[in-house]
Amino acid sequence: MAHAHHHQHPHHGHGHGHGHGHGLSAHGALRISLVLTAGFMFVEAFVGWYTGSLALLADAGHMLSDAGALGFALIAQRFATRARSARATFGYRRAEVLAAFLNGIALALISIWIGVEAVGRWWQPRVLVSSGLIETASAGFVINLLVAVVLSRSGGQNVNVRAALAHVLADLLGSLGAVIASLCVVFWQAYRADTVLSLLITVLVAHSGWRILKETSLVLLESAPGELDTSALAQTIRETEGVASFHDLHAWRISDGFDAVTVHVVLAARFHGVDVCQRVCQRVESAHGIRHVTVQPEAPPPDVLVQLGRSRASPRDA
Repeated sequence: MAHAHHHQHPHHGHGHGHGHGHGLSAHGALRISLVLTAGFMFVEAFVGWYTGSLALLADAGHMLSDAGALGFALIAQRFATRARSARATFGYRRAEVLAAFLNGIALALISIWIGVEAVGRWWQPRVLVSSGLIETASAGFVINLLVAVVLSRSGGQNVNVRAALAHVLADLLGSLGAVIASLCVVFWQAYRADTVLSLLITVLVAHSGWRILKETSLVLLESAPGELDTSALAQTIRETEGVASFHDLHAWRISDGFDAVTVHVVLAARFHGVDVCQRVCQRVESAHGIRHVTVQPEAPPPDVLVQLGRSRASPRDA
């Protein structure tokens, strides 16, 4: 039986050597941003531990989520260009999904720890070491701002960079909260402000972790992409000329920007399988933007063929 497969690689925007004179490549921007973010994350975590500031520790946790997002974007850049193998027929795209899933778990654990610690400190406020608080919190804000500027210079080239940029911009709020908490502690000895603002930052960390876990879990479970209307997809296939019916329709996401669809279509009488498969692939791509479509054509049921044969023979037998 005929089998048709329509596959065009989605645009990945690799960014290698695509600078336009005034901008960084996507890979270069991601690498610089990762070094800045991860490097200062350790500094902020150390100062937070030394001074006892939960706000700094919470912001360091949020910077960990930024470093994870940047790292995943870099992984996507590298693995998108890696050739498929006999063992990995889809390539190695799922590696970034697995890494993101683990990062989401880490963020959830960090947010739980900070939340429990913050509740305890609310009832028993802890005197903090003020030395270095404002400087570190302010430096964190500046680092996030610098990373945002670096990413924005190439953000239009690559969807991974744009996603990482959105993540870093959200983290600016966390850094601002750490600055405010430091000011309250140093100038007014309002130690509970550190607790309150650390909880607010933790909400951001928990939200990032939950979003990552939700998205990656759906991918690992091979659920249909969230933005895909499966009813509309089925209608698109059903209305394709030459399709009498269909079954075994599956849609799933292999990795970010790489969705796939497979379906078995029963051919209408007098239609050729290859032609119908091409129509289905073209309509699915046009209506839903999915380029990796595999269609298996099937002949009409035997009773339909028998009836068709009888109707053709009857005029001659009359």
